Amino acid sequence: MTDQTWNSLLRDQIDWHWTHQLRDRLDGLGDDEYFWEPAPDSWNVRPRGTGTAPVQAGSGAMTIDFAFPPPDPAPLTTIAWRLGHVIVGVLAMRNAAHFGRAPTDYQSFEYAPTAAAALAQLDEEYATWLAGVESLGEAGLSRPSGKAEGPYAELPLAALVLHINRELIHHLSEVCLLRDLYLHTNRKAG
Repeated sequence: MTDQTWNSLLRDQIDWHWTHQLRDRLDGLGDDEYFWEPAPDSWNVRPRGTGTAPVQAGSGAMTIDFAFPPPDPAPLTTIAWRLGHVIVGVLAMRNAAHFGRAPTDYQSFEYAPTAAAALAQLDEEYATWLAGVESLGEAGLSRPSGKAEGPYAELPLAALVLHINRELIHHLSEVCLLRDLYLHTNRKAG
């Protein structure tokens, strides 16, 4: 028998992926790669006023391309866009709703103008999320998720933690795949 609890198991699940499969793969991300558009009309993070998507969300100098509902088929999204989604929609909004972070959403967030700034935002929101989950303890995991989670309000916070774990693994794996694609399509002849 071990001293593992459901709380530590949930945290260990995402932290193992973060530490061994995801975060190191983001090291060395440069601005050209961060903003690279692998297909025409890709959704991106871009300077205010330069996008063509139906909505340009964001409060600072940079905005994220957005539409709700998204067009069909949905546009291909860049590394910058996918990191913006993870930082804001997956982590920051949940950190605000459950763990005391200042309120934010896609419209009010200040998107990163560089890859380094985006990775710093990602690291900060991830650390807040992980510490917040730890602060729930065992009893907190069974508490209802609450109105911030809309139609899932009655589900326990453990269900939200599992969902966020899946979202992080899913979207950051997509970022890793885009990094591979960028590397193999932008090799210098030599």
